[in-house]
Amino acid sequence: MYKGMLYIGSDHAGFKLKEKLKEFLANNSYEVEDIGAYEYLPDDDYPDYAIKLSKKVVETGRQGILVCGSAHGMNITANKMSGIRATICWNEKSAEFAKKHTGVNVLCLPARVIEQKEAEEAIIRWINTEFETEERHVRRVEKIKELEENRIKNGAKGYI
Repeated sequence: MYKGMLYIGSDHAGFKLKEKLKEFLANNSYEVEDIGAYEYLPDDDYPDYAIKLSKKVVETGRQGILVCGSAHGMNITANKMSGIRATICWNEKSAEFAKKHTGVNVLCLPARVIEQKEAEEAIIRWINTEFETEERHVRRVEKIKELEENRIKNGAKGYI
């Protein structure tokens, strides 16, 4: 049974885990579009993949997964993109609360910190958790969106 489509990307530090996660997702009836790296490139730059994946997420409204060593670089880069709410998760609970309370659309995984099984569990929990539409969560996300809109109004590029 087809469960949906996701984007996934990594730099060299996350490449091995990304490849395993692609296989796991495909085996669990998810369609996955790999946006790169397509091979292990020790000198590649994580912003290239975070930007590419973030553009796809914004254009399609689908979700994305980014994997790098610590996940910090991917997370920072993705969050510079208008329409992206990315966060680092390291287990099921962190992934659940990220989606439930902030509606994140990009999950960033730290390959040097998280084991494959933990990453798989975090992804499944994140995918299967809905954003809670309680007034307090909606209000908080709206404040984040307002910050983004103000940045753009004041001349910041909102979409690379």
